[in-house]
Amino acid sequence: MQGTAASTHPHRRGPALPQLLPLPVLVCSICGFTAPGNHSKLTGLPRCRGCFQRQARCTTCGRVRGIHSGTVDAPVCGPCTTPDAELWHPCPTCGQAERLRSPGPCRRCTLKQRLHELLADNTGSITPKLQPLNDALAKTERAGTAMRWLAGGIVSTVLSDLGSGRRPLTHEAVDELPAGKVVEHIRSVLVATGALPQRDEQMVRLERHVNDLVTSHTTAEGRKILHRYATWHLLRRLRRRSRGNDITHTQLTVVRQHLRAAVHLLNWIEAQGLTLATCRQADLERWMTSNDVRHRREAGHFVRWALAQKIARDLSFPAVRWNGPSQAMDDEARWATARRLLHDGTLKSEDRLAGLLLLLYAQWPAAISRLTVDHIEETDGAVRIRLGAVPVDLPGPVAELALQQVAVRRSHAVLARTDSPWLFPGGQPGRPISVWAMGERLRKLGIRLAETRSTALFQLATELPAAVLARTLGIDITVAVKWQRAAAGDWGAYAAEISRRNSS
Repeated sequence: MQGTAASTHPHRRGPALPQLLPLPVLVCSICGFTAPGNHSKLTGLPRCRGCFQRQARCTTCGRVRGIHSGTVDAPVCGPCTTPDAELWHPCPTCGQAERLRSPGPCRRCTLKQRLHELLADNTGSITPKLQPLNDALAKTERAGTAMRWLAGGIVSTVLSDLGSGRRPLTHEAVDELPAGKVVEHIRSVLVATGALPQRDEQMVRLERHVNDLVTSHTTAEGRKILHRYATWHLLRRLRRRSRGNDITHTQLTVVRQHLRAAVHLLNWIEAQGLTLATCRQADLERWMTSNDVRHRREAGHFVRWALAQKIARDLSFPAVRWNGPSQAMDDEARWATARRLLHDGTLKSEDRLAGLLLLLYAQWPAAISRLTVDHIEETDGAVRIRLGAVPVDLPGPVAELALQQVAVRRSHAVLARTDSPWLFPGGQPGRPISVWAMGERLRKLGIRLAETRSTALFQLATELPAAVLARTLGIDITVAVKWQRAAAGDWGAYAAEISRRNSS
């Protein structure tokens, strides 16, 4: 909904820009959830945004179309809801009743024709590898959005080249295209529809960055050390920690910082006419106190690695010990924000759920963004979320938000509804919301990420043993122990008491 407000400011010139008005919060007549929505023009009944955008098989005519009435279990399309001949006109191509605003085929038929023009080869047929892409685009919930996407110059050119065979259907062929968000979106569409295999794009991007940084170093000895440090330590450790999952942007950034720190330190050492083998503690301390020092903590990681590998000697660069959270903690503000997210129906349900996962369960945006629908479990009337090895029971309001997000989350507008596993789907098909985007949505709610997580984790560490905290929240046991010590939680007496109970 858009409204236009007249300009009354004495120094403002020209017409006022349209302002987006928030949708009213209502109880949807179709799904029954309380969510932002509007009243249907056909029925006059409230309909939430999720049901407005959803398509399903009509229980009256059997066609997959937009829902206008009925229920989630028994949806009814528009023509079956109000079979008004003046409102619905048959498409001259497919014969289905549509709200045609101009003569000619409906948007769906126009989209199918355009897809055939782009994806068909010189024989007039579409290769089997691209057929799922054709079907997913042809069955999209919003044909107009798909048409506008195809109208983009590079999109139509790339799809036409893939369909005709002028460009091989491989990741390497897509890598040759100019880098940018449009090409990455095309790749994600191809992956989501099975035209291209899954690939860890963050890891590929990181490997390229590592290669460029290493090969651009000035000395052969420096390139050898950097290659060894990056390939056999940083990347190897990252692959081990990711356990076969795609790495996050945060992990990519951390590795980049460690490698840049190594490059900066090596550049300074070489500028002094030294090498890692000839550098002494006095030289290292001279760099640490100079104006050239960069990424000091990460550089320490590189020095300690070089010592362990016997590349350097007689150097000392102690690690910084973590002594607890540095941000100020305001538990009252945390609970006030939690109450607002629990009860403010004007906020988006997905934002409320994500914020509560941070406020109550100390989950970073990186962990929240990678949750799937399988992490939500409903058995015997209880709703649980699996953040670690042990599922957590969700209280009523949070459980309702979690179930609602599973039910109404939608796939990308360009493609037909797919069985995406992500609880918070991202802007690119088949991928979760990015960590940056999740963080921005939480910040717009007034949540300070680091301070809020510290507050939640500090409070939980005072209430739970470290082992329970680690298994419940999905954090490493060493991290849980550090937080327990920071919170001054003495669980030795607790363990002894439990032991006495079990033995009695």
